[in-house]
Amino acid sequence: MPVDRLLPGREYEDLLALATELARDELKPLAAEYEEAERFPREQFRLLGKSGLLGLPYSERWGGGEVPYEVYLQVLEEIAAAWMSVGVGLSVHTMSCYALAHYGTDEQRDRWLPDMLEGQLLGAYALSESHAGSDAAALSTRARLDGDQYVVNGTKAWITHGGEADFYTTMVRTGESEISCLLVDGGTPGLSAAPPERKMGLTGSTTAQMIFADARVDADRLIGPAGAGMRIALSSLDSGRLGIAACAVGLAQAALDEAVAYAKGRTQFGKPIIDFQGLEFLLADMAAAVDSARATYLDAARRRDRGMPFGRQASVAKLIATDAAMKVTTDAVQVLGGAGYTRDFPVERYMREAKVPQIFEGTNQIQRMVIARHLKRA
Repeated sequence: MPVDRLLPGREYEDLLALATELARDELKPLAAEYEEAERFPREQFRLLGKSGLLGLPYSERWGGGEVPYEVYLQVLEEIAAAWMSVGVGLSVHTMSCYALAHYGTDEQRDRWLPDMLEGQLLGAYALSESHAGSDAAALSTRARLDGDQYVVNGTKAWITHGGEADFYTTMVRTGESEISCLLVDGGTPGLSAAPPERKMGLTGSTTAQMIFADARVDADRLIGPAGAGMRIALSSLDSGRLGIAACAVGLAQAALDEAVAYAKGRTQFGKPIIDFQGLEFLLADMAAAVDSARATYLDAARRRDRGMPFGRQASVAKLIATDAAMKVTTDAVQVLGGAGYTRDFPVERYMREAKVPQIFEGTNQIQRMVIARHLKRA
């Protein structure tokens, strides 16, 4: 991908080169086939784990790469540019590990985190419910303590990797005004997946409701103190939104690359269409949108790496990057004309895939609310 990378040290160049090579050789050739067949890319996630890419921002003590978030996001962008479903899946898995990595005890981390970060266990993040999407605090899935186990009842909605994941970082109501976080094993009796959602895009990434029917979860799977669930959830989302921003930039960059290549090779009126000013300006605007979006997630990541507040910047990055991806992929279809509307070229898939990042992990309307609230508190 013809993009100048901004890495905080030369030692990370090999890591990014590995991600670029893996994305080009192992992921991109399979993307269209798997998406067409709605086939879940489990083996590709195992490959990411074996390559050391599933735990990049986490501590080496538990098998992570301990790289700056700025570096992790640029790796994620490369993966998403090759195959958006895998990029989003990597972002979701990373967010699903966040609660245990940042709020768990050392005993809990020793027990579960190495397998998560090394690719043996694939994660999902279970916060949303059908009536409690943007209003996460209204969730109704309940966990009642019964001896040394929680008995969980309720339904979680829009779960990426639903029915495929090995663990679910799950927010539950443990009291009338108390929300807590449980690390639920995917094989827990009483936990089942509804049929997968029939989606416009990201069809290789399974999304399903997860149903808890008297599911018994050991009490030692409580992450953080009881009642800390919303704090954990919102903190996880700040970092997770940066992952989605990086994925959106990767998707937009892929669409831009396809549009430029087509415009160079397509001849009309005796010259390549890229030489026509109308196309030149359109492509220039697409490139400006991609570069601008990349700058927003890098700015937020650098603040995070320095221990500075970054919640507002994460929402800005998610808003700007996902809106840019929708615009750039739509314009890429326009550059290709009729060809862009066919499945013979990937830009029609890119356009379909660009829609949902504007919705999940907080709609872009919610991001505007988050940004405004930060401004009011300033």
